Amino acid sequence: MIDTILFAGFALAYAALLVRGVVMVRRLGRVVVSDVVLLVIAALVYDNAIIAAGRVIGEGPLLEGLNLARFWVHALLTPLLVLFAWHATARAGVRWAQTRVAALVSILVVLALYVLEFVTVLAGLRIEPGWEYGVLSYSDATGGGGPPIMVLVVAFTLLVAGFLVWRRTGWVWLLLGAVLITAGSAVPVPVDSGAITNAFELALLVSILATKANQDHRERAADGPVSP
Repeated sequence: MIDTILFAGFALAYAALLVRGVVMVRRLGRVVVSDVVLLVIAALVYDNAIIAAGRVIGEGPLLEGLNLARFWVHALLTPLLVLFAWHATARAGVRWAQTRVAALVSILVVLALYVLEFVTVLAGLRIEPGWEYGVLSYSDATGGGGPPIMVLVVAFTLLVAGFLVWRRTGWVWLLLGAVLITAGSAVPVPVDSGAITNAFELALLVSILATKANQDHRERAADGPVSP
């Protein structure tokens, strides 16, 4: 029951972040590449809400379909954080990141991750119901071990971007968020909960949105050209 409350709390927290992100877009007055983070946050609202509602909906085709959508949403939207990492680096004033080549490479990495996710996860995906710490959800029946390559690539790009943004502007929060999610994924947390590790994801998304807010503020203050 505690995990159900935690997942519901995470869904509400992400919903609040999403509202905050939309306000930031309106305040900046234009849409920039970094706004892809709002799609990722929306996906996390859905993900946590469906897990929290599992015991209420009950086992069956409806919950199975809703959970299957979780895998597709994760595969399609999480790689977009690579675009955020590139754009945050470019906005920080890193010269090579402001080139068309860097933009093209980031897009190609996202496309490659899509192919990888389809081949290794989505193609032939089978999910089965199960209870964990009082939460009913459908999980991958193949039970692959270790974090997916896609997640590792995304975490790596955020680490690099966080380091470059910190070195260029002194803003350290993106780097700290990336380090925290990396450590949280690598080191088992000795807590009887399947939800507690999602706190690392929430911390990362808070750091990402805070970074976007900081860079939006810098652009408004400088009244510079529209970002790529």
